[in-house]
Amino acid sequence: MPDHNMYEILRKYMDSDHYQRLTRIPDQRLLKWVAEVAETAEPERIYVNTGSPEDFDFIRKYALENKEEYPTRYPRKTVHFDGIIDIARDRENTRILVPAGVSIPMINTFDRDRGLAEIRELFKGVMKGRLMFIGFYCFGPRGSPFSLYGVQVTDSAYVVHSENILYRVCYDVFVEKGDSLRYMRFLHATGERNELGWSKNVGKRRIYIDLEDNIVYSVNTQYAGNTVGLKKLSLRLCVNQGRKEGFLCEHMFIVGVRGPGGRVTYVTGAFPAGCGKTSTAMIADTLVSDDLAIIHPYNGEARAINPEIGSFGIIDGVNPVDDPEIYRVLLDPETEVIFSNILLTEDGEPWWRGRPEEPKKGLNYAGEWWPGKKDENNRDIAPSHPNGRFTTYLSYLKNLDPRIDDPMGVTVEAMIFGGRDSDTNVPVEEAFDWVHGNVTKAAALESERTAAVLGQAGVKELNPYAILDFLSVSPGEFLRLHLDFASRLKKVPKIFSVNYFLRDEHGRYLNEKTDKIVWLKWIELRVHGDVDALEAPTGFIPLYNDLAKLFGEFLNKDYTERDYAEQFKIRVVKQIERIDRVVKIYREDFYTPQVFYEVMREQRKRLEEARARYGDYIDPFKLDRR
Repeated sequence: MPDHNMYEILRKYMDSDHYQRLTRIPDQRLLKWVAEVAETAEPERIYVNTGSPEDFDFIRKYALENKEEYPTRYPRKTVHFDGIIDIARDRENTRILVPAGVSIPMINTFDRDRGLAEIRELFKGVMKGRLMFIGFYCFGPRGSPFSLYGVQVTDSAYVVHSENILYRVCYDVFVEKGDSLRYMRFLHATGERNELGWSKNVGKRRIYIDLEDNIVYSVNTQYAGNTVGLKKLSLRLCVNQGRKEGFLCEHMFIVGVRGPGGRVTYVTGAFPAGCGKTSTAMIADTLVSDDLAIIHPYNGEARAINPEIGSFGIIDGVNPVDDPEIYRVLLDPETEVIFSNILLTEDGEPWWRGRPEEPKKGLNYAGEWWPGKKDENNRDIAPSHPNGRFTTYLSYLKNLDPRIDDPMGVTVEAMIFGGRDSDTNVPVEEAFDWVHGNVTKAAALESERTAAVLGQAGVKELNPYAILDFLSVSPGEFLRLHLDFASRLKKVPKIFSVNYFLRDEHGRYLNEKTDKIVWLKWIELRVHGDVDALEAPTGFIPLYNDLAKLFGEFLNKDYTERDYAEQFKIRVVKQIERIDRVVKIYREDFYTPQVFYEVMREQRKRLEEARARYGDYIDPFKLDRR
């Protein structure tokens, strides 16, 4: 496209103010791309978001006028509905575009040429009569050598509103650095909406990730996990860049845990959605990130930054007893929050499962709702969806760590991996070393599926590093990246697993939600060698006396030997079955390093030897102290 045509096209879709805003960025590639998108999607006009208070205010108001969001009785809180057919991440139609004949083990891929041709057709005229927004964002602290950058183009004010909360608007950086800046691109269109405002053509819902051009396409969907580019869509592009450049892009929180003498130890944690990740981050002493982490080897240390400044968390079950801090933030009259897929009562009150008040008549993810409403199969329709969400600023949290804005990040001394596991893993356990932890606790992580993903909830599935849905490389290659990463470190983080969802034979949870603070405190002590541990076939577990002391100190709670024996007994048969399941899956991934099979074989051997000595269950009081 000749340059003069490019500028003519932009003028056709932009008033003089927004034309000047865009052309202040000295990047011909960007201007040409925007012009091409405009000619294809045919928006009514283009709005450039510079991050000014006026822009933020306009976008909020436009989301309300366009009925993408609804007002509540709180001036700065709104509610968004995706509808029952578009209420979670779409695994089936989220695909990595690859050359013809190429596939990536365990990753959903699609022929690149066919995918791009399909996207071009789906985007023809898709924004007619609508405003097209362009946003410019930092994916990390300003001035950080570890930060990435992104450009979002969308016809959804809800998407831009969400990104304005979740990320640092960095329009000025694009103006200053121009065509020297590398950035990701995200193109989204809501598609045709029905009378309720929901994306109508979900059969043509597509989320395609093009690694070659560093761009994500998303169409015929509104749910944030499918549309907010710099959220999980960018994670796939970030993983690919990290693979090439030797850094880690992770689905992890970053928190500080205080230990003796007031020291602060920074740890990261990877959990699938709905498995306690946000609540763990909120309960920690200081919070740097509640969801994402970029980790670089720097001066022999693992240094982590948070790409985000906001939280897009699951709201289902958030209550004033177990989650007092986030509950306070969500209902504080002064905080800005976008609720999604909950109940908005007739008197303007946001309601979700976890609020002590009874729900009232109102509007929810399925349309009008009233107490006792049933579906076509005579089943009760819940007032708030299990995958209901909140989007808000992390700065509202009392435990926010000021180092969230540190360009050099924080030093990671431990990594935690946890999933929804009712019958196998103990509540907290330390790996023998980096390789053992990455193989048995990260790469082999299993979790029961939740409502955050379309499909049947409760099914246990392999979710390596709690990031399988967001990988653009195979799990075996992602494991290899982690093993190689340690070779560039002088100080290698310890690896731990946690499990908040262990149940007894009657289906009752063996731990309370608040117990997770004890597991964090024990991990902090182990990082510094302040407490001993017991050696199990699967790793190091806590001594009873250490846990009893921590339960008393931090929860003012008696922790009995009976509790400990039930929670920390090693379920040998379940552990062996898990190894066999996981190894079988990894044999389909030809990128898997040989050491994976060696470590799993050694762990299986230890379990078999322990079974011969102790039986199917190992009493933790019989294990050796280390």
